[in-house]
Amino acid sequence: MNNKRLLVINGANLNLTGTREKEVYGSTSLQEIEAELVRLGKKHDVEVACFQNNIEGEIINALHEARGKFDGVIINAGAWSHYSYAIRDAIVASEIKTIEVHISNIFAREEFRRTSVLSPVCVGSIVGFGAKSYYLALRYFLEGYNV
Repeated sequence: MNNKRLLVINGANLNLTGTREKEVYGSTSLQEIEAELVRLGKKHDVEVACFQNNIEGEIINALHEARGKFDGVIINAGAWSHYSYAIRDAIVASEIKTIEVHISNIFAREEFRRTSVLSPVCVGSIVGFGAKSYYLALRYFLEGYNV
């Protein structure tokens, strides 16, 4: 996947990763995760752009603006994963292969977190591996699966 571009999108409250509920989300900050994704991308001649916002509409705008500019999306929409049909529709409208990630194992948490409305429109979901969930998603794109 040379000379490709990936967009990493993080939703609400993920800017507090590394300081918020460390027992659930770990101590690695979002900035550290993003820096490692950019570093790994460069190592494989892939540009990785990162975006985080606490406003749902901005996530939707980012997906719309990604059309035709990015070859893949890695998204952790946070709580919006469980109920945002608007983000789901934006993923579909973007026409970009998207992988959903979650730092925690959403299936081992509260009942409302166990369903994702985004999963059915994503290539796949990677959950429960902490910061490594992002790196596993990046690896999928680096190895060229279905891109």
